[in-house]
Amino acid sequence: MFQGTTARARATAVSALLVSSLLLVPLAGSAAAGPAQGSPASPAVSAPRADRFDATALERALAEVPDGDVSAALIRVGGKGSWAGSAGVRDLRTGAPALPYARFRAGSTTKVVTAAVVLQLVAEKRVALDAPVTRYLPGLLPPSFTEPPTVRHLLTYTSGLRPGASLGSTTEEMYAHRFETLTPEEVVAASVAQGPAYTPGERQTYGNIHYTVLGMLIEKVTGDTYEHQAAVRIFRPLGMRHTGFPCGPDPRVHGPHNRAYADIGGRTTDVTEWNMSDRWAAGDMISTTADLERLVFGLFGGEVVPRPLLDQMLTVPDVDGATYGMALQRFVVDGREVWGKTGSRPGYHTVLGATRDLSRTVVYSVNAKSARDDAFPLVERFALPAFAS
Repeated sequence: MFQGTTARARATAVSALLVSSLLLVPLAGSAAAGPAQGSPASPAVSAPRADRFDATALERALAEVPDGDVSAALIRVGGKGSWAGSAGVRDLRTGAPALPYARFRAGSTTKVVTAAVVLQLVAEKRVALDAPVTRYLPGLLPPSFTEPPTVRHLLTYTSGLRPGASLGSTTEEMYAHRFETLTPEEVVAASVAQGPAYTPGERQTYGNIHYTVLGMLIEKVTGDTYEHQAAVRIFRPLGMRHTGFPCGPDPRVHGPHNRAYADIGGRTTDVTEWNMSDRWAAGDMISTTADLERLVFGLFGGEVVPRPLLDQMLTVPDVDGATYGMALQRFVVDGREVWGKTGSRPGYHTVLGATRDLSRTVVYSVNAKSARDDAFPLVERFALPAFAS
């Protein structure tokens, strides 16, 4: 079995990123007033309405925060005009107003970064999209994989790999193990030991396992940590100064942040401190809405991935029921094609989305107890109005 860089080595490489992430500046034109302790809601004060964008629906959504589910919401809309708003509380105990420039767990939006790094390696001819993954990770797959998946299969969630090891399937199950560690190697070993679920390219099955393997591929090809490659290739060039990864199993969100909550055993429980290292290249990134907006504009603007490869990234494979290209999912909202990615961690829900021509973009971070449930109600409330005609 292939053995990748250890978690200890990764922790050393990214500690500098966290130090540089401690100083943040507020979003221009965005503020929030929180309630006194015990008051029912906090009014949201947002930037002026953007040209060609009616912010009324989003202003209404923010005016309802906090509620029984959402404790804080941060939204940025860009494209033809820009708008930003925030509402809610930083901490349910104190009622302090939510920080509009807060850092948060960005969940599976991490996959967009991972895909971009792989496509840069493709552009450099260090990786071939249609080469078997075993070319780069020899020994990764046992003999049961008579047809190994390609790099493209991994990027488009069509690899046939089964889910790997986990610390639980529900937030409540995982909570009891929130300070434990699963390495990427352990996650992948448990996956491949089960054999393939289907022939690569036959189906599209969204899951973290594809991108965990891609993180290992990045490390093998570059001889560097995944975290450092993400920093030097994506974060630093785009000015994402407040984005990085925890230092190995560190469960804290360093720098200004809003507390996260979930229902555990029928009680509202603070779930901010949590070791998410098992999600790694599939979902361990910490960021801000301003930084994710920079990622969206850089990616769709052709600054991150060469346009011919961006075209492939934004192509859904010819598989029944497929909706994802590489990392990103295709939606149609009021007749407009939108590419987006959600990210869900206990207590944190994140969305980034854009039209291909960047005429409209949206990024949000919502602290919600329902963050890992059906995400559509949150998306419908805090993201879709940005794309309404």
